[in-house]
Amino acid sequence: MKEYQLTYQIRGAIYDTYNALGPGLLESVYEEALVYFLCKRGLLVERQVQVPLIVDGNFLETQLRIDLLVERRVIIEIKSVLDMRDVFHLQLLTYLKLTKLHRGILVNFNTDNIEESIWVKVNGYNTNAILPTSIIPKDNL
Repeated sequence: MKEYQLTYQIRGAIYDTYNALGPGLLESVYEEALVYFLCKRGLLVERQVQVPLIVDGNFLETQLRIDLLVERRVIIEIKSVLDMRDVFHLQLLTYLKLTKLHRGILVNFNTDNIEESIWVKVNGYNTNAILPTSIIPKDNL
């Protein structure tokens, strides 16, 4: 599946989640429901994935976690906040940089218009992703 197709599937699962629950709940509730709707679409979903932090060639143990990683290619960062801050966008871009992944989606479920609360972020292509290449689909390399 191409990235744009995967993004389309993820957006659909986000809409399903929002339509089922509405705004105003905790991020953990949206994460649980979104995982359900992504899996219902047949997608591989990993939760709370540790973000590798390598400094001067050394792997550092941190508590940095990606909310969701879909098909080992797309990061989803979930928010349920009244005010979206620039730092939330920067956080996702930093996760993309650290993992050397190409695409991420930031979503804020605490809104009356979910369509305006989904942002797709794109990092420069890098075929040297932290994830082993054996699990990265060939159409993404």
